[in-house]
Order: sequence, then C-alpha cells, then structure tokens
Amino acid sequence: MVVVFVVIDVVVLAALVGLHYYAWRRLVRDTTAGPGPARRLGTVVFVAGPVLMCAALVAERAGAPFLLQRILAWPGFLWMAFSLYLVLALLVGEVVRPVLRRVLDRKAPVAAGPAPVPEMQPTPNSSHQSPEPAPNPSQQSPEPTPNSSHQSPEPPAHSASSPQDPTRRLLLARTMAAATTVVAAGVVGNGAYGVLRGPKVKRVTVPLARLPRAAHGFRIAVVSDIHLGPVLGRGFAERVVDTVNATQPDLIAVVGDLVDGSVADLAPAVAPLARLRARHGAYFVTGNHEYFSGADPWVAHVREIGLRPLENARVELGAFDLAGVNDVSGENYGAGPDYAKALGDRDPARAAVLLAHQPVMIHEAVKHGVDLQLSGHTHGGQLWPGNFIADAANPTLAGLERYGDTQLYVSRGAGAWGPPVRVGAPSDITVVELASKQA
Repeated sequence: MVVVFVVIDVVVLAALVGLHYYAWRRLVRDTTAGPGPARRLGTVVFVAGPVLMCAALVAERAGAPFLLQRILAWPGFLWMAFSLYLVLALLVGEVVRPVLRRVLDRKAPVAAGPAPVPEMQPTPNSSHQSPEPAPNPSQQSPEPTPNSSHQSPEPPAHSASSPQDPTRRLLLARTMAAATTVVAAGVVGNGAYGVLRGPKVKRVTVPLARLPRAAHGFRIAVVSDIHLGPVLGRGFAERVVDTVNATQPDLIAVVGDLVDGSVADLAPAVAPLARLRARHGAYFVTGNHEYFSGADPWVAHVREIGLRPLENARVELGAFDLAGVNDVSGENYGAGPDYAKALGDRDPARAAVLLAHQPVMIHEAVKHGVDLQLSGHTHGGQLWPGNFIADAANPTLAGLERYGDTQLYVSRGAGAWGPPVRVGAPSDITVVELASKQA
C-alpha cells in the first residue's frame, strides 16, 4: 500500500512539474527575446508559485503554526486555482494560435519583389535599313546572362512579415500570453468574489410519505462545508450565520466539514455559530475534515457554543425522527458511522431524516428505511472541470435525487476548501421544506 501511494505521489509531482514547465515555456520563454530581467522574473514566478502551493498544503495537513498557515494559504491556494485555469486557457490557445497566425499573415504587407525588366519594343524597320542577319546555327550560343529569361529566379528572402520573423513570433506569443493570463485571472477573480461574498440561499421542497400533516412546511436549513481555517475566518462565519438566521428555519443542520484546523486556532472563528437560531435548535455531524483536525475536541467545542452533536444518535422531534451518523472517515480513527445505533429500534411508522456528511452513505440509509438524507462533501466539484471527478466519486453531485424509497439531498456547501474560489459550482445554504403528502 505504501508503494502505491509513493507511485501516485511521483506521478502527481511529475504532472505538476510538466504542466508548470509547459506554462512557463508559453508565457515566459516564448514571449521574451532572450535571457534578461523579464525572463528571470517570469521564471521566479513559475518556481515560487508551485512551491507556495505545496507549502500551503503541507502546512495545513502537518498542523504547522497557524500564523504560518495563514501566510502561505492565500498565495499558495490562489496559485493553485490560477495555474489550473492558466493551463486550461493555454490549451485552448493551442487551437486558436494557428487561426491567429493566419490572420496576421493576411494582414501583413506583401514584400516588394525585384522590379520587372521592361520588355524591349521593336522599332519599325526603315526602308534603307538592312535586315538583321540570320543567326548561324553552327555558331555557339553565348553564355546566358544573370538576367536571362530562362533562368529560374532565386527564392526571395523572408520578408519582415514572414512567419519566420522573430518580431512576428514575439507578437503572436505575447498576444496569446496576454489573452490567456487575462482569462485565467478573470475566472479566478470572479470565483473568489463568489465565495467571499457568502453563500446564497437555495430552497427545495421535499415530499415525505410518512410525514404527518402537522409537520407540513417544516423548514431545515442545511449548512455544509464551511471550512473555516487559514483562509476563511470569523468574518465569513458571521456572514453564514446571518444568512441562515434570515431564513428563520425550524431547525438547522450543520452536516460536516465545519473547520480546517484545531480548536485552539479556530475557536474565535467558530464563535459566531453560537448565534444560530432555530425553533428546534441546531445540530451537527462530523465530516472528514473534522477528523483531520481532531474530531473529539471539535464535538466538545460545538456543544459548548450551542450546537447539538449527533454522534450516531437520534432525537425524536414531534413530527419525525432526526438522526445523525459520524463520517465514514471516522473509521480510521475508531469512530465510524453506526447506523444500527442511530436508527435501530425506532418506530418505522415515523418519518426519518438522516444527517450524514458524504453522499456515499445513502446506501446504508436506504437499508435502514430513511426517508431523507441530508449531505454535503462534494462542493459540487468547486472548480470546473473538477465536477466531473466529483460526480464520478459520488452517487449524487448536488441537488435532490431518489434512491428507492429514500431521497438524498446534497448541498454544494457554504465555503470552499483550498482555493477560496468556486467556478461552475456556486456556494449555497439550502432551506429544505418538508411536505406531507397528507396535506
């Protein structure tokens, strides 16, 4: 198993180096006439960027001092997103490049060739003029002159507008480099703005066959994947809390990946969650990132600030059962999900809503007769085209789907992991409104 991980790490590192070399060649080497300050500066950027990116990842996972994590996180994680879209834009540019070259060829002035030799007009023969003597066939023809009409002309030298001209090559390379850089920066900037302004509210109605009429219209605010840490801090948590409270839900479900860091470092950032307000309270289940950070201290801390953890547990609300299970990654820490403990011995006539961080847990939910599972984890892919990978790894990428008699709703999450950037997967806080079929 260790050998497999080593091989994967080597392949990923080789791909990382190769893609950065490709971007450096197109954006730095091809756009500079030769060694000089501009090329040296560009090379420094393409070395420092991936180094900061790797350092930010390692610092977070290794539990480096929080100040160091914050210093590395912004430039490192932003470079991660920027380099992704830079490479994608360059690959698109490889298709556009030949078209642009042809356009430049058409617009370039045609080089002037040698002036044509005027054709000699014969003079009219005078009556007293003797006719030209007929050529003697036996006489040897003179050597052809350089301007002889039967000699093939020398190929013209490349003009200043030919594709081989260094000035033309630089113009094409710089035009493509500027375009791809602007596109990548625009995509990342817009994606970062979408995260930092806070999640938008999404509303979904879910009918449940066993939900009594009295519970028709019961609203659950689903909050997942806030990812408070070295990038998203207290200010972001306040925006999330204000957005949730403004929906005036009956119940709040925080379904994992609340933090990326320790209680000691992030307790001030999490503090605003104490202001969450709902008639039936706020509940919490662990996600995989809680286990990276220390799940037990976090479970204890969220309980202190007013959230109720559901560690393989169930509560009977007036209209339905609300259950929660630990994340599947907890199995590596001896605290995995226990569906029998959370859902066993309950009244099968009552509707059951399960809080479970990862969508892959839906199959166990179906076996245990759950009516609705609420999950997060996928981020909706977060960075296109990562949605294709996330979709392949999860039964549902985002939204509502049915599995037998069980429905699964997956939120794209409120925050972001790694780069504070989302492309093609806007963040959300979802208000799930339960509907009774008896109403």
